[in-house]
Amino acid sequence: MLEKPEIKDESIIDALHNQFNLPIASISFLPIGADHNTAVYQAVTRDEIHYFVKLRRGAFDPLSALIPNYLRSQGMAQVIPVIPTQSGNLWTVLDEFTLVLYPFINGHDGYYKELSEEQWNEFGRALKHLHSVKLPPSLSQGFQRETFTPRWGQKVRIHLESIQTRKFRDPVAREISTFLRTNLDLTQKLIDQAAQLALEMQKRPFEYVVCHGDIHGWNLFIDDEQTLFIVDWDTLILAPKERDLMFIGAGLGSSGYAPHEEEKLFYRCYGNIDLYQNAIAYYRSQRILEDIAICCDQILLSDEGGKDRERAITDLMSNYYPGGTIEMAFHAHRS
Repeated sequence: MLEKPEIKDESIIDALHNQFNLPIASISFLPIGADHNTAVYQAVTRDEIHYFVKLRRGAFDPLSALIPNYLRSQGMAQVIPVIPTQSGNLWTVLDEFTLVLYPFINGHDGYYKELSEEQWNEFGRALKHLHSVKLPPSLSQGFQRETFTPRWGQKVRIHLESIQTRKFRDPVAREISTFLRTNLDLTQKLIDQAAQLALEMQKRPFEYVVCHGDIHGWNLFIDDEQTLFIVDWDTLILAPKERDLMFIGAGLGSSGYAPHEEEKLFYRCYGNIDLYQNAIAYYRSQRILEDIAICCDQILLSDEGGKDRERAITDLMSNYYPGGTIEMAFHAHRS
């Protein structure tokens, strides 16, 4: 979230005091992240201990806090643990938000900072650990499970039909509707590919593993000591490993490496495996359509959002660039 939400700093400070017994001296909104339902802050105590405060608006999946702490307990050092409340809970409710607290770590995400060879190797080890973990029944029962549905394509198709006749006064809405009309054929081709592949995936047996679900460069974090962390566990899902591995070789961030070099460095420590290429194509197609659908919901159905609206349309357009994610999704498809 790039625009500060309408919640008073004093309310957050009170929650940190009452729930975590923290004597907060100051709190600062951090205008980072692409999710317009998530706001983050840096809180500093009177004895100058820094914390990372995450406010999640709307639906909150408890597994997004429970699973990282479980993974940490199982030796996955690339996870930043959640700090519990005084009563032992991993989150608390504050108005329309769910508040989750973490230690504050100085560093940069994987789009800002290039991963070194060792960090690519470490990333491979970390994801292998994640995909190999066995969950206790208390955690596995609530997991979302992959169903291979074309729902994001269906949502995009509805928006594409709507913009053919609607007139928009908002300039950002006009811009995105014009852009999508100009790229109508390409977008419909992507929808058709995703729908075709969804049917193919439904008929194919897969091993289901714990997947992060959104392991792009913004969700990799490098601290000042060059330690790699995986962050933002809001998209956890039981799915084929290809759900996460679709990002490898697809431009995770400013890696400085060609796609085949990324793959070589990552799989050196993840291990050589047989990937089902059409599953990669399916997931890449679905992810792009999800981004388009969410962007259209945000911009065409509302005039709120400010800088988040501007960021959303920039991110949407980047998918269509030559060599971008749409081209990669088509290239991954095997007839």
